[in-house]
Order: sequence, then C-alpha cells, then structure tokens
Amino acid sequence: MAARPCSIANALDVIGERWSLLALREVLLGQRRFAQIAANTGASRDILATRLRKLVDRGVLAKEQYEEHPPRYEYVLTEAGRALAPILHELMQWGDTYVTEGPAPTAWEHSCGAELHTVNVCVHCGEPANPGESKLVRLGGVPQAPR
Repeated sequence: MAARPCSIANALDVIGERWSLLALREVLLGQRRFAQIAANTGASRDILATRLRKLVDRGVLAKEQYEEHPPRYEYVLTEAGRALAPILHELMQWGDTYVTEGPAPTAWEHSCGAELHTVNVCVHCGEPANPGESKLVRLGGVPQAPR
C-alpha cells in the first residue's frame, strides 16, 4: 500500500532530522561556519557534514567561500531556508510551553521592542488559524466532499 501523498512527509524528508534542524537553528542565530555549527549542536562532524550537504543539495542552505587559501566555506540561508524561520520559531515556542522546564532559554525581540511571540494567521483575512476553525478541502491531492 502506498503512503498518502503529503507535503509534511516531503518537508520532513529534507529537514526532519534533529541535526538538520539544529544546524538550521545555528545558521538562523548567525553561526555560519562548520566549526561553530558543530560546537553549538553537539553533532559529530561526519553526521553534521552529511546533514549540511543534504540541506545544500535540497536548496535550504548555500555554501559560500569566504577564504581562498585554504578554501573555506560558510553556510547561508537561501530563500527556502529563510522561509523556515517562522516554523522554527513556532517549534521553539511549543518547546518553551510544553517541554522546557523553567524560563525559556532563548528569546527574540521584535522590531517594535517587545519580546517576539507569534501566532499562525490566515494570509487572506489576518485572523488566527486555530485548530478546528478550518475545513479539509483536499487530501493527498484528492478533493474532499463537504461535511
């Protein structure tokens, strides 16, 4: 039996592994060089190299040379990588609320000066997108009958 066609599964194929997500966290935090990413994630060098290569191959990160002799590279977010920032921020908020004991270890400040807390909203109307307030119209590429 074939698995259900799903964009979540497709996304997880690219970023759904602990070291990939932690590497992305580090690049979002401004750590662009391999040694910095390795030190802050705790990943072994060979596993981290594999995960970073996959993120580059899949267009989430790009490698840019910053030194010629010897050749050295750093990792930068592509458009696809930048689009993951709000997803990682919401994952962090979820972890702060449901998993992390005590105060949140990381906080971001919005340009308005307040600590950043985000909500998922509909881009059409701007209203919060709460569970149970939307209906399924297509599943696995197949239109769904109204309920």
